[in-house]
Amino acid sequence: MNLAMDAAREAGAHLMRFYGSQYSVENKNSTGGAPGLRDLDYDPLTSADIAANTCLQDMLRGSYPDYGWLSEETVDSPERLTTDAVWIVDPLDGTKEFVSQIGEFAVSIALVEAGRPAVAAMYNPVTEELFSAVRGGGSFLNGKRIYCTECPRLYQAALTVSRSEAARGEVDPLRPHVGNVREIGSVAYKLAVVSAGFSDVNVSVQPKNEWDVCAGDLLVCEAGGLMLDLDGNERQYNQQDPLIRRGLVAGNPELTNDLLTLIADLY
Repeated sequence: MNLAMDAAREAGAHLMRFYGSQYSVENKNSTGGAPGLRDLDYDPLTSADIAANTCLQDMLRGSYPDYGWLSEETVDSPERLTTDAVWIVDPLDGTKEFVSQIGEFAVSIALVEAGRPAVAAMYNPVTEELFSAVRGGGSFLNGKRIYCTECPRLYQAALTVSRSEAARGEVDPLRPHVGNVREIGSVAYKLAVVSAGFSDVNVSVQPKNEWDVCAGDLLVCEAGGLMLDLDGNERQYNQQDPLIRRGLVAGNPELTNDLLTLIADLY
């Protein structure tokens, strides 16, 4: 846990050396065109992502070389499927926000054992929020215990959604059914916000990857909540295919299940 938190802070420090300064940007899904920032086929990669990824590899794999490794910015290897424990990390979740200088991005680190997240550390270097959790030990923000809200009804709930999904109108059907909608970029950070009770429930209607949500899953669950895909299933991590194709809902159990029912009716 201490190693994960230290690594998150250090990778965050690397990000802040680039933030608002000069760095390279490329589109990992480049088709030769010039996609808009919120287009589905725009997936930016910056030199800040690479620097933070190298930092995490040095600190986490350097300390536990026998553990598996799954990162957005590292070529995947099937060797991780044979290990008892695997680090699942996103060195910069919310790269679009980073590029736009919106302080809603995070370093996301999880340690998975037997398909379940056991340790999580997530750090927003702009706000200096360090979220952490250990399975069975609760979730914390800068050392203080945090909990999901107890909001009982969707019409009263504050819903966090992806800024990109909102820009494309993909969450519009939900707006009349909730108290208010807050747009936040990084899905990892949205899950942390829910775990701390700053929002009641989160939805992502587009597919996500394990590295996007693994740490946030543990944060939410250890804060008394649930994270389920849109079919109502919990995620078993370190799968051969890390893509979670059916999106996700996260929040306190009552809101999570009510929102799943609503999505099944509306979409």
